[in-house]
Amino acid sequence: MLVSNHVIQVTDASFEQQVLRSKSPVLVDFWAEWCGPCKQLLPILDDVADQYAGEALICKINADENKGTADSFNVRGLPTMILFVDGVEKQRILGLTSKSRIAAVLDQALEA
Repeated sequence: MLVSNHVIQVTDASFEQQVLRSKSPVLVDFWAEWCGPCKQLLPILDDVADQYAGEALICKINADENKGTADSFNVRGLPTMILFVDGVEKQRILGLTSKSRIAAVLDQALEA
């Protein structure tokens, strides 16, 4: 799956370092190859990642290949996006959503 220069791929092994220890807010997209809405979300996340470069991180994690992380955050449906601030889950977006909704969540985190 092709992603923008600003979307970071994470795994079970890199999740703690790249997401939980990040000084910036991190939006993590849990996705899978077979998930149609996940593929529809890709260009939206690319745009968001470009827009928030330097302010917030946008990460993707394949839920099928990284079951440990998906299970530890009780991800039951895809796509699921979780916003982490200072290593703590702050908000969850379930299903396909709009760029404006994602931007509103990130803006709220950046203003806090």
